[in-house]
Amino acid sequence: MDAVLLARIQFALTIMFHYIFPPLTIGLGWMIFMYNTRYQENGNTVFRQLAQFWTKVFAITFVIGVATGITMEFQFGTNWAGYSRFVGDIFGAPLAAEGIFAFFLESSFLGILLYGRKKVSQKMYWFSSLMVAVGATMSAFWIVVANSWQQTPAGFEIVTEMVNGVEVSKAQLTNFWEAVFNPSTLPRYSHVITGALTVGVFFVLGTSAWQLLKGRSTEFFRMSMRTAIVPCFGVIMLTMIVGHHHGHQVAETQPAKLAAFEGIWETQTHAPLMLFGLPDQEGEKNHFAIQVPGMVSLMVGGKFDTEIQGLKDFAPEDRPPVAMSFWSFHLMFYMGLWMALVAFLGVVFWLSKKLLDHRIYLWAAAITVPIPFLANEVGWMAAEVGRQPWVVYNLLRTEKAVSLSVPAGQILASIIMFSCIYALLFGIWIYLLKRQFKKGPDSIESLEAEVK
Repeated sequence: MDAVLLARIQFALTIMFHYIFPPLTIGLGWMIFMYNTRYQENGNTVFRQLAQFWTKVFAITFVIGVATGITMEFQFGTNWAGYSRFVGDIFGAPLAAEGIFAFFLESSFLGILLYGRKKVSQKMYWFSSLMVAVGATMSAFWIVVANSWQQTPAGFEIVTEMVNGVEVSKAQLTNFWEAVFNPSTLPRYSHVITGALTVGVFFVLGTSAWQLLKGRSTEFFRMSMRTAIVPCFGVIMLTMIVGHHHGHQVAETQPAKLAAFEGIWETQTHAPLMLFGLPDQEGEKNHFAIQVPGMVSLMVGGKFDTEIQGLKDFAPEDRPPVAMSFWSFHLMFYMGLWMALVAFLGVVFWLSKKLLDHRIYLWAAAITVPIPFLANEVGWMAAEVGRQPWVVYNLLRTEKAVSLSVPAGQILASIIMFSCIYALLFGIWIYLLKRQFKKGPDSIESLEAEVK
């Protein structure tokens, strides 16, 4: 058994499972804020009802997300000692900022949303919903800062020190703000946030459609679905625009990753966009390629004669795994097109006031619920696999980042243990969500009585 491979599998397992929950809380946080804002503006109790129901769903997801996130930080010290030693001076600051400025902000004001409804003014309650959404969004910023530094390191210098009589190198922070706002931070963060908003709005849309198909709390979920249509369309369009901008940054700072995404082997102008194909890393070619001539050059540089660097310009040992990079990126793209179609049709039916008359559309919206989750997962897979073989781009190889003292058998045992725990947590999450949806929203009468 290969300890490096097992350590990578364990980290992938834990981070991918954890990442089910933060995007949903970010997206739901802003939907809840929207509902509270509408209630603050017009006093329509339906919006308070919407805010209350989705706050409970948010809380369930938040708790499970916290539980799943704890294990990741421990891995840095157990499986990735070489990485922790190299980036500790850089990585510690954003992780601390995430805990101090974001997590506590989000969790504190969430307590007011859950238990302070009768104890604070409506303005304070509205402000609390804003702080929950801001806290969730800020939390993502500091995590993205840490990860983006691995992609495009900045604001540091390499120093050496003696550890147990052995000279080792590490990155030492020289400029905090250069490290925070490294070349990929803002493009990646904007893409992460729009991706998270996509998860939240499509979750509201799709689960509401499913409840309507089941005939549960129909008036409430009709309103819930209507309020999600325009945000779905706006967010998926914004995500595509931001994703395109992010692609420009990747082309400038990580050309090998872009070449792997697009299956480009030769450096060329008029580089084609491959809609489908089977990259062959060993043969350095693509099979069954369906391409749009010149489109990658046009998208990256705004003109067909923009030169795109090919994979053959890089030593074989410096190339990312091409097939996995290519397919994860393309799956994200295909799923984005599906979501755009669902959102567009929703707007058409909404404008014609026939949204809820189309049972096929309700089914389409319902089956779309897992699509944004999967799109986020494969998007991160593309970003992380595309960075290989570097854990810190062009500075530290992944094979040099693992802990030498942790045997493969122990890593395998922990993978099995984590898998069992995560299966249990996922089951609990689904059970609690099903119970909440089956219970439905608080009645309008009870909410109006609270106001009086």
